[in-house]
Amino acid sequence: MKRLVILGGGESGIGTAILGKKEGFEVFVSDFGKIKPKYLDVLKNNEIEWEDGGHTEAKILNADLVMKSPGIPDKAPLIKKLVEAGISVISEIEFAARYTKATLVGITGSNGKTTTTMLMAHLLKQAGLKSVAAGNIGDSFAKWVALDDQDFYALEISSFQLDGIVDFAPHIAILTNITPDHLDRYEYKFENYIKSKFRIAENQTEKDYLIYDADDPVITDWLAKHPVRSQCIPFSISKQLEKGAYYAQEEINILIDDTTMTMSTKNLTIKGAHNTKNAMAAATAARLLSIRKATIRESLEGFQGVEHRLEQVLKINHVSYINDSKATNVNATFYALDSMSAPTVWIVGGVDKGNDYTDLFPLVNEKVKGIICLGVDNAKLLNTFSGMVETIIETQSITEAVKIAYKLSDKGDNVLLSPACASFDLFENYEDRGRQFKEAVRNL
Repeated sequence: MKRLVILGGGESGIGTAILGKKEGFEVFVSDFGKIKPKYLDVLKNNEIEWEDGGHTEAKILNADLVMKSPGIPDKAPLIKKLVEAGISVISEIEFAARYTKATLVGITGSNGKTTTTMLMAHLLKQAGLKSVAAGNIGDSFAKWVALDDQDFYALEISSFQLDGIVDFAPHIAILTNITPDHLDRYEYKFENYIKSKFRIAENQTEKDYLIYDADDPVITDWLAKHPVRSQCIPFSISKQLEKGAYYAQEEINILIDDTTMTMSTKNLTIKGAHNTKNAMAAATAARLLSIRKATIRESLEGFQGVEHRLEQVLKINHVSYINDSKATNVNATFYALDSMSAPTVWIVGGVDKGNDYTDLFPLVNEKVKGIICLGVDNAKLLNTFSGMVETIIETQSITEAVKIAYKLSDKGDNVLLSPACASFDLFENYEDRGRQFKEAVRNL
């Protein structure tokens, strides 16, 4: 019996444990921190051996295969020991993909991947296909494969998960964009991060597809120098294309295999140029999967968007409160500020991942009337933006941040939580940050 060791007892770890057990592995789960009670219950019910609060190396270095949580960096000493011992260390998507015959649509990118994944899942469901969204969202991919294998998966995939693949190859890969993010994990080299994102296509064949943003110079330059085997299908909002998807005169046009589909963007519920791109990417994938044009139109027009991504919370005294907690990098916040059509009080801050805020300067000058820094260490934000706005205040509490925003805002203004940073200094994760923000707004 082969021994599968799982490092990390979170969503991906527990899903992998269930699938590993089902596939006949001897499974051991080890977590350096504490495993949550809901996950412990699953391990106990499935009679899977586990430990938390530290790693017992002797029980790990005898593995035949190791699945590590995406949160554990490759340079962690234990991972280095495993690699030196010749033990294969893979990610959950690699493990799960080995045990399903489903059609996989893999979606990656610095921004827009959650919205595109949710849109893709919505399109598949509306088309009546047995399908779910998994990967970085919802239940883990491995858990689905183990307990209720689907015919189609829309998988949101991070660069960390792609770092742990060997044979993983989605039939359709979508690359939404690439901007500097997580550089702390890539030796502060942007090209390492780009290479990581492109791993989504590295095992694809001529029968597979890579859908990508042709307006993104990082992607087009990389593709010019590192061609892929899959069929490349671009999308653009700035130029007319002979193949792929493009936007013109408030219409999306999709041209694939001599068939054309046109739809108006006027009725799209999700607004902004970036969402037009997300819609084009998902619709193009749907066309490749032969989903009917009418179904695509209806699905895109009925899609409500994603929680914590430019989510309208409430209007209080004619001030709109907007939750964009999912904006954990500068580029995501750029989209958010760019879509503001009224003076904005901006709540920003958290764990800075080596952010360069210069791209935001024109938008801050144009749209932002006050900045509230919400983080344990706000020095960089204060140094960067102090001269640009009349009011810049720092706080370590979301409740206080919302109260200050209430005082700073006037009739017709927006209050925008778009942190441009990770959330781990004051919150469990960006969802927790978003929920606490909404709670604080409702309590005003």
